[in-house]
Amino acid sequence: MGAGGTLSARASAPTPAATHRHRATALHPGAWWLWALALGTAATRTTNPLLLALLVTVSAYVVITRRPHTPWSRSYGAFVKLALAVLLIRLLFTTVLGSPIPGTHTLLTLPEVPLPDWAQGIRLGGRVTAEGLTFALYDAMKLATLLICVGAANALANPSRLLKSLPGALYEMGVAVVVALTFAPNLIADVQRLRAARRLRGRPDRGVRGLLQVGLPVLEGALERSVALAAAMDARGYGRTARVPAPVRRTTAALTLGGLLGICAGTYGLLTAAGGTYGIPVLLAGVAAAVGGLWLGGRRTVRTRYRPDRWDARAWLVTASGAAVAALLFLAAARDPAALHPGVVPLVAPALPLWPAAAVLVGLLPAFITPAPEPVSAKEPS
Repeated sequence: MGAGGTLSARASAPTPAATHRHRATALHPGAWWLWALALGTAATRTTNPLLLALLVTVSAYVVITRRPHTPWSRSYGAFVKLALAVLLIRLLFTTVLGSPIPGTHTLLTLPEVPLPDWAQGIRLGGRVTAEGLTFALYDAMKLATLLICVGAANALANPSRLLKSLPGALYEMGVAVVVALTFAPNLIADVQRLRAARRLRGRPDRGVRGLLQVGLPVLEGALERSVALAAAMDARGYGRTARVPAPVRRTTAALTLGGLLGICAGTYGLLTAAGGTYGIPVLLAGVAAAVGGLWLGGRRTVRTRYRPDRWDARAWLVTASGAAVAALLFLAAARDPAALHPGVVPLVAPALPLWPAAAVLVGLLPAFITPAPEPVSAKEPS
């Protein structure tokens, strides 16, 4: 490489001061997850396809404008494909197995397979109505939107930085979750790199032959990463715990278990009409007990944090924007359920409710208040 190319490459590389400054201004990864999960929670309160499409659009716009240029951020496309697969599978099952929704608009009639008496209520084939397919599409779009929101969090939040922010009691479980979350992005990056290398060599990268010849190097790379990860975790003392008195351990277990039971009971109360009076107090008590148990459980973990991420005002605003979307859609579902759950019998076109749609647009706030990702530095030819 010539002197000019070396100087240009050095000039384009980020300096340590610039890297530290970017880390200092970066958003807390927990805020991205809370924002995305709040959007996913909002998606569970409606089957209106227009509102669900608007939620997907909001999350996609934030991902496009704020996604960093890293391998793990490329997994958003995989979650979108998974969501499309969910839609197709649900429509296929409705077509083959039928739907409990009565309909008068018959699209096609499949040959019906007779089933024994013990399979009463299940059919194979028969009439496929527009009402049944529409109901299946609306219902599947909820799960698809939730998957896309989780993909947005996976593409925006750095998994390793998220691990640093977990409470000490959840450190070991957090490591396992982070390893699981980074598996898919690394696998996708390996497949893309190997397919590009095969295309440059003039070899096929599609079909069964290409899949077999790409799969073995991908599995070999995954095994090497697993061995390297195990060695790094062992060198950093993963699994080492401190001695805690027995009464503290018992109190921690009681608080954590009681808190989880309280959260489950409070959530059940909020979802049922009869438990609306006790749902919120039980839920708050369960959260308080669980937080106390996690705080006591963190005393068993002996570890330090290097440059911990700060939860600043922008993190509060991002979290509040997602929580506002979820809360407003909860309110809309209680006040006007017909607008958020359009009927399919009779089959009518869904309408876009104005103020719930405006509430969904509040989720765009992170695209304007969070820092833009670092641009990719241009590489000079040697």
